[in-house]
Amino acid sequence: MGVQVKGSTASRVTAIRSLRQVIALKRPSWRMWEEDRPFSPALLTPLLVIVLASVAALFTPHLEFYRLLGAAPALAAAMFSVAGTLGIGLLTLIAGFVISAADHTLERTPGIFTLITVAAVTLAAAYASQVRQHRERTLAEVRSVAETAQRVLLRPVPHHLGHIDVEVLYQAAAAQARIGGDFYEAQQTSHGVRLIIGDVRGKGLPAVEAASVVLSSFRVFVEDAPHLPDLAHRLETSISRYGEDVASDDALERFVTVLLVEIPAGEPIARLVNCGHPPPLLLHGGEVCEVEPSAPSPPLNMAALLGEQHYQVDTIPFGTGDSLLLYTDGVSETRDGIGTFYPLAQRVRRWALASPRQLLDHLHQDLRAYVHGTRDDDLAALVAHRVTPCDLESAELGGLRPLRSTGPDIG
Repeated sequence: MGVQVKGSTASRVTAIRSLRQVIALKRPSWRMWEEDRPFSPALLTPLLVIVLASVAALFTPHLEFYRLLGAAPALAAAMFSVAGTLGIGLLTLIAGFVISAADHTLERTPGIFTLITVAAVTLAAAYASQVRQHRERTLAEVRSVAETAQRVLLRPVPHHLGHIDVEVLYQAAAAQARIGGDFYEAQQTSHGVRLIIGDVRGKGLPAVEAASVVLSSFRVFVEDAPHLPDLAHRLETSISRYGEDVASDDALERFVTVLLVEIPAGEPIARLVNCGHPPPLLLHGGEVCEVEPSAPSPPLNMAALLGEQHYQVDTIPFGTGDSLLLYTDGVSETRDGIGTFYPLAQRVRRWALASPRQLLDHLHQDLRAYVHGTRDDDLAALVAHRVTPCDLESAELGGLRPLRSTGPDIG
């Protein structure tokens, strides 16, 4: 079955142009950032050092507390601008001059040496302040770009899509990052609500780029694809062509696990195509069931390597009040201090009757308490909850029926 994928290239070009335009508009003003910096009591520390050292030096001249005055401009470099640091240094010199004059040491070597030392420390502190400001400005710009990229690539998902409520949880592995190789999307189509969650093998910017290719292709084809296997095939073709265009061995070997879900409005069911992704959890009547695929489907960008493009559709009962928890391996493969994987199904059972937002909030807090040390993987989770009864929901859905394969396969 041939599939036209011309739209995939156009979607990538459009996404890149939009990203550049938004970045240009959202680039932060450094002057504004400085003006908006909130006041902190720590800003008074250099002045406190000047006052305490001066008082101690005047009352106990034999202990030579005036030698501590150089700490004031050094501290100022960590929190003030260059002008502010020089101002603190000037106040320090004045205090040193007054102390030397009071002790009658102004013309002696110790007093002169102290003033020279304070002046040298002030100049060094001013330079350090300039370097710090440059790094803070660079970090602020990088954060702004990352946040903008996240809004372009991982757009906010509507909380209500027809008969389905949707909530998401996302956290990048890097402490200062906003995006990573995990991704998700949910859209209302004529076929029902269609969802995707995926994970790119690897980390860093190459993983983000591969995720953007899959997401942009999903947004282009999600409405036109008549069924999930066809949609999976189009995504496979897009990521394969991306690897060929980049002409990189790493890009050619970078595979993507995805889970595609379709929830029609008129039937109490959900259809799933699992391409090497962790199985979702079905929450029904307070019970939690892991939905394993009835037959394996290859991850994206591996169909050619495996010599097959067979995408299996599984249908599960999904009635009013049921929820599907989709997640990446950053959730299920979180380890504790002894290396034990996070028992996701067991933990989620405690929150099976919670609302989607509450469920993800509980999950996030529990993961943070469970993990040992620093996270080394991105994580994403999405909950789809059916809230509106469908026309055919008169069938018995008291328990999970065996999964059955439906719909056409592409192979």
